Amino acid sequence: MSDKPIVRCSVSNCSYWGEENFCKADLIMINIDAYASKHLKEEYAGETFDSEHMDVAPTSSATCCHTFKPKHA
Repeated sequence: MSDKPIVRCSVSNCSYWGEENFCKADLIMINIDAYASKHLKEEYAGETFDSEHMDVAPTSSATCCHTFKPKHA
């Protein structure tokens, strides 16, 4: 059994989207919406994020996924 959690995602134009809505990314970066437009020195698939801060989200709708990387058609 894998230590990696199961992550489901319905954003099919993401590079990490897999069949049956499974996320194939090695790391998931989620932040509050206040950081949605900020670049956090992310390296997709390199699994490095500058995320030393801690925030509080009042609801799940106040969060966003920074792991998203659009597929190139």
